[in-house]
Amino acid sequence: MTNPEAMWQCQVVNCGYIYDPNKGDRKGKIPKGTRFEELPDDWHCPVCGASKKSFQPLSG
Repeated sequence: MTNPEAMWQCQVVNCGYIYDPNKGDRKGKIPKGTRFEELPDDWHCPVCGASKKSFQPLSG
């Protein structure tokens, strides 16, 4: 599994959903431990359907 330091969260601007690599995306069949950078290019927000490009890294 990836070091926690190498994992980070992103938040989509449209709906406020936070992708947490420690949880993955059960709806999108993304396993726990998958870093945001490793998500498929066609992955979308499970809440509003926004593309990966709509996400921004959270600071801190």
